[in-house]
Amino acid sequence: MNLSRRRARGVVGVLTAAATGLVELVRGLGSPAPRPRVVPGTTRLVESYGSGARRRGEWWVPPGTTGPLPAVVLVHGGYWRSSYDLHLQDAVAADLAGRGYLVWNIDYAPSAKPWPATLTDAAAAYDFLSAGRYAGRVDPARVAVVGHSAGGHLALWLGSRARVPSGGPGTGAFRRPALLVPQAPVASLARGSREGLGGGAVDALVGGSPAQQPERYGEADPIALLPTGIRTVLLHGQGDAIVPISQSEDYLAAAGPATCSLVRVPGDHFAHLDPTSPAVEALRAALASL
Repeated sequence: MNLSRRRARGVVGVLTAAATGLVELVRGLGSPAPRPRVVPGTTRLVESYGSGARRRGEWWVPPGTTGPLPAVVLVHGGYWRSSYDLHLQDAVAADLAGRGYLVWNIDYAPSAKPWPATLTDAAAAYDFLSAGRYAGRVDPARVAVVGHSAGGHLALWLGSRARVPSGGPGTGAFRRPALLVPQAPVASLARGSREGLGGGAVDALVGGSPAQQPERYGEADPIALLPTGIRTVLLHGQGDAIVPISQSEDYLAAAGPATCSLVRVPGDHFAHLDPTSPAVEALRAALASL
């Protein structure tokens, strides 16, 4: 009996140590994004665009600026799941604000919420650009939507709202952005569903496969909502093993070169979150045309 108890205590000790080690490992890994380098004088303000824990965004206002500014609506990724929030984009937001852009970094309901909360939140957050605390600092003719991964899908979808069938999510009057810059986007939901991207993340967002939810895919899939008429610069890492570059290639082929281009950049999926990377250098080059 005593030996059994000692063995049991030993097993518990090993398991506890292993669990503690795993927690510390996860804490050590942290976010895939680097810490933001905030230019002194930058203003940061969190503001809600509706009721709900994730219906919020953060304004990043460049220091020493007056008058209307080019604005960037920044949309984070994470396969529409609740694991990550808007802070995934903090380093990029800080970099862009330091270069004179007014940034509205948004959050939104994850796919675990009932359909179509993720889409309606993204639409409401985008529309809040003209109603929020710094709406008066936005130059409406120089607005870009930038999104990474699942946020890239939402960026494309936000530019496609005029094509969403009547009564679908996000329909109604809205001010079109001048530029879309999706970074490693899930640009074809139907293909993403077939390929099981993100361990079934697409089906979790839409509530099933294209065969099960054809109407919803018709409302949410950017490639099904073309043309947008909005200039679009797709950025995709050549070493991306999380969202394959075929997603952007398919979108480019469907959209055509008149309004859409694809820049293949070095690096993996998370290079788009690092302001020192060629991927973010390509983002800055795309935004320079605003």
